Amino acid sequence: MSNSTFGQLPAVIIRAADGAQATVTLYGGHLVSWRTSDGQERLFCSRASSLDGSRAIRGGVPVIFPQFGARGTGMRHGFARVATWQLESTGDADGAAWAQFVLHHADLPEAIAAAWDYAFTLRLRVAVTGSALELQLSVHNTGEQAFPFSAALHSYFAIDQLSEARIGGLQRVRYSDDAPQDALQAEELLQFADKLDRIYYQLPGALSLQAGAATLRLEQQGFTDAVVWNPGAQDAAALPDLADDEYQRFICIEPALIQPDTLAAGAEWTGRQRLECV
Repeated sequence: MSNSTFGQLPAVIIRAADGAQATVTLYGGHLVSWRTSDGQERLFCSRASSLDGSRAIRGGVPVIFPQFGARGTGMRHGFARVATWQLESTGDADGAAWAQFVLHHADLPEAIAAAWDYAFTLRLRVAVTGSALELQLSVHNTGEQAFPFSAALHSYFAIDQLSEARIGGLQRVRYSDDAPQDALQAEELLQFADKLDRIYYQLPGALSLQAGAATLRLEQQGFTDAVVWNPGAQDAAALPDLADDEYQRFICIEPALIQPDTLAAGAEWTGRQRLECV
């Protein structure tokens, strides 16, 4: 483990003995780089993204808490991705290098804290080894009142060409998009022509992302749902922190808890994701 910077942001580099590594900025507890032991970068970060703490980072793995998108009265996608986390601990286990980051309610800026009435502790554990990455997000209600929350790991995966990407594991899974009613996916493999924004509910098992010669296997626990998103050409052009051509270079597949869960006083919730290049 070593201290570094990413743009202007303080960051921590987690290195495994086999060469795998991950970089996490303290701003947002944000995983901005994951390199497998072969040196290949597996995450996408926009070259137009602000890296000075003025706004959320576009790319990597933003932590979404306590609300998803605009599904609530608070900040879009919540405040965890724009708050400053702390490095809590680091270590090695079974060849994997890991680091754990923490965000307490007391660490929130005054304006954000004033809009959230509940005490909590968030922890993010990031572990790397070989061709695998493991992420664990825990939410601990440290107050005396129950609170509702949603959570997600808004993962941007690097690909060579959008039209060549395929996602498996979603056949016959219920999803919602901008259509009036939910639907079941018919196709065995999901493909992309342009913009796509879907929430898949109650995943039955692991997913796969096929992109060129690489296949990424995605497993999750605790997170019941998954969001699949790419803005397409038109929406990408409207995003100031995304270059117009960059939508071709990533797919978001996000483990998520979309419908708000209620966390009792003193209780803890944990969501996990394991990614492996096979």
